[in-house]
Amino acid sequence: MNSYKLVSREYKEQDTIIEINSAGKPVFIGEGYCTIIAGPCAVESREAYIELACFLKSAGVHILRGGLFKPRTSPYSFKGLGEQGVSIMAEVRKITGLPVISEIMDIRDLDKLYDDIDILQIGSRNMQNFTLLEELGKIDKPVLLKRGLSATIEEWLLAAEYILNGGNSKIILCERGIRTFEPYTRNTVDIGAVPIIKNLSHLPIIVDPSHATGKWKMVAPVARAALAAGADGIMVEVHQDPDKALSDGKQSLTPQNFVTMYEQLTKIAGIAEKKMQY
Repeated sequence: MNSYKLVSREYKEQDTIIEINSAGKPVFIGEGYCTIIAGPCAVESREAYIELACFLKSAGVHILRGGLFKPRTSPYSFKGLGEQGVSIMAEVRKITGLPVISEIMDIRDLDKLYDDIDILQIGSRNMQNFTLLEELGKIDKPVLLKRGLSATIEEWLLAAEYILNGGNSKIILCERGIRTFEPYTRNTVDIGAVPIIKNLSHLPIIVDPSHATGKWKMVAPVARAALAAGADGIMVEVHQDPDKALSDGKQSLTPQNFVTMYEQLTKIAGIAEKKMQY
C-alpha cells in the first residue's frame, strides 16, 4: 500500500478539478483544461505590473503570478515588495478580473495574503515545511505545491498528503525541475513526472518551465512537451524587459515571445483534448 492515501487514485478515482471564481469568470484547473499562469518573477512596481497584467489578459492568460515574498539564495538579492505588493496584486486582480497566485513563505503572512491572493504557492524550498503544510491544510483556499529541489515523487505526494489530511483538498502539484549532476540548465526537467502523477494521484499537475530550465529559449519547448505529456497547465515568467528584471530575468519571456508560445500551446492543447478556457 502507498504511504500516501488521500492523494492517491485508490482513494479517489475521479480527477480533482479546482474551480477558482473569486476574481471574475471561473477558472478551472484539472483534467480536460489547459490553464496558463503567467507574470513576472516578482512584482517590481505598480505601473509595470498593471501594464503587464493587462497585456497578459489580452493574450489569453487565465491566472496572474507575481512574487511578493521571495526566497532568494543570496540575502542581498531583491526579495520582493512584501506587504506593499499585496495591495498592487489586489488592484490588478480587480482591474483584470483574473485570479492571482503568489508564494507564502511564513504562516505569519497568511492574514496579509488570504483576502487578496486566490492561490497560495508553496515554493520548492518549503515543500517539506511540515508546519506550513499543516496550517494551509486548515484553510479553504487553493494551494499550489511545487516539487522540492531534490524530492522524489513519493516525498512530493506525501507533502500534498499533509495538506489534504488537514482538510484542504484544493491542491495543485507543480513540477519545476529537480537538482541533478547536469549544470547546463538551472534544474533538470522531469517531464516523466507528469504521466506518473496522473497515474498515481487524482490531483491536477502543472509544469513551470521557467524555473525548470533557467533559460528563456528553453521555456517554450519544455512547455510544449509538458502539455503533450498530459500536464493540466503551464506557469511561466514574463517581463517587459528581462535584462532589467530584478529577479530571474534570464528565464523570463518577453511579451512577444509569450504570445508566440501561447499560440503553440493552443494547438497542442487541442491535440491533447484540453480546453483553453477563454
